[in-house]
Amino acid sequence: MRPLTGVIGLAVVTLVLLASNQAGAQQMSNLYGAPIGVETARKVAQAAIAEGKKNGWMVAAAVVDPGGALVYFERIDGTQSGSTEVAQHKARSAAAFKRPTKAFEEAVAGGRTAVLGLPGAVPLEGGIPLVVDGKIVGAIGVSGATSQQDGVCAKAGADVLGPATPAQK
Repeated sequence: MRPLTGVIGLAVVTLVLLASNQAGAQQMSNLYGAPIGVETARKVAQAAIAEGKKNGWMVAAAVVDPGGALVYFERIDGTQSGSTEVAQHKARSAAAFKRPTKAFEEAVAGGRTAVLGLPGAVPLEGGIPLVVDGKIVGAIGVSGATSQQDGVCAKAGADVLGPATPAQK
């Protein structure tokens, strides 16, 4: 009976998350596209790193493809070592759930702690899907500063690909 309870619990958590906001429903409509290339991923990450340097924030930036495989990683010298993994987890979360990780952080802050039961969901701002021609080509994750500052850096990276889409807000 335990396995069934776990499946039902996961289904309930997923439904709570999907119903958490109308923007979430819009984000789910984005299809996955061809994976981001290394050169483009490098430009995205470097823009995020440049934003961190400009503000004096020591951050790490990871770019993954739609399946969550690491395409490019960079960090500012002296960034805490834990941020290496956290940046990758934020990027994977944004790619897998087709939404910024800020949505999970806001859900938890709003009392929807069931979100914490979603495998792979990172409830910290700083992960953003990367969208080209309406398709998710990957995601960026930034870690090392505060969640809000990580989000500013991630947005600077995502902006390299053009104006923000509903999946990136």
